[in-house]
Amino acid sequence: MPLVLDVAAPMACYYLLHGALGMSEVAALTLSGVIPAVRVIAGIVRDHTLNGLAGLTLAVNVAGIALSFVTGDARMMIAKDSALSGVISLFMMLTAFTARPVMTPGMRAFITRGNAVREAAWERLASSTRFRRAERRFTGIWGAAMLADCVARLIGAFTLPVSTMVWLSNVLLIAALAVGLVVAGAFGSGPIMWMINNETRGAR
Repeated sequence: MPLVLDVAAPMACYYLLHGALGMSEVAALTLSGVIPAVRVIAGIVRDHTLNGLAGLTLAVNVAGIALSFVTGDARMMIAKDSALSGVISLFMMLTAFTARPVMTPGMRAFITRGNAVREAAWERLASSTRFRRAERRFTGIWGAAMLADCVARLIGAFTLPVSTMVWLSNVLLIAALAVGLVVAGAFGSGPIMWMINNETRGAR
């Protein structure tokens, strides 16, 4: 559902408003950008909490809308998406050098699946150099993939037609996510899963 509301719905809204109804690019992009902003606000109200990603997404959407109106340039609405990827990528790469890489909790949940034996194996391995290196590499690769997405979308935002970037921006994001899944899996979560599997077999 978040993908539908954040990607498919705004794109369909833009082409309907601009292509079918003849609305200006700035107005069409602004109205279509309201959809993901409303989703984030609804999530904040429902959960009674504001997490960092939700706050960042909302701030970037509001900033993009404001800049588009001030400058009259629809490309600013396209560029805001690359700005979001850029901030996320820098945060990922910075935490990759800390004791708690930001992507670790999600990877851990996927690999251990809440199994007590696998959780115990994770705890035993967590202090090893090889394990920590793979853990940091996982987050670092994801950061690099998001940075590549940021650069590609930023270049496209100011060199390609807006109507092209409305759909191409989503394609570039999906491509970055696919590359991140494959490469981070091969060099990050894959080695960790192999270590966990070996550790659990040894524990038996």
